[in-house]
Amino acid sequence: MSTKIRLAIFASGSGSNAEKIIDHFRQQQDIVIAKIWSNRSNAFVHERAKKLDVPSETFAKKDFKEKSFLQELKDVDYIILAGFLWLIPSYLVEAFPSKIINIHPALLPKFGGKGMYGSHVHEAVVRAGEVESGITIHLVNEEYDKGEILFQAKCEVRASDTPDDVAEKIHALEYEHFPKVIEDYIRSHKA
Repeated sequence: MSTKIRLAIFASGSGSNAEKIIDHFRQQQDIVIAKIWSNRSNAFVHERAKKLDVPSETFAKKDFKEKSFLQELKDVDYIILAGFLWLIPSYLVEAFPSKIINIHPALLPKFGGKGMYGSHVHEAVVRAGEVESGITIHLVNEEYDKGEILFQAKCEVRASDTPDDVAEKIHALEYEHFPKVIEDYIRSHKA
């Protein structure tokens, strides 16, 4: 019997992407969601985790920045960032080389970097008069949104679209593609 591949999801907010990932991997025998971690004790992702019977925990920034935090992840094979807003410390990037996957709500390299998340991204896209936006799924390195791009999907941005309209289109792309891209990447990198 093969060993299960264990994923940890890091999330800072409502956890809608985390829920889609959990639902997707419930149908897999060999890839499981080990735990959800959040930097916010009041993040709605904890409620989703409880409903889906996945353990969740909150961590403080001071703990996250310490290399000793690796002990918490000793049984984890991959880290998935699903709306997680903190920069990943270099010790974690080194401990999980090419095994931390993030999703960004724009077509990188445009509209990436510190402070570019959620509605800030969609507002910037509309303000810039872009005719398309999309999602970028990428590996994580020591810089915000600079890791190797694994996948992108696009959507049209109409002149009449508000940031909320763009957000709705982006969420649809995230839910459709993120879980499958994670699975495909993991399966193509199995030892």
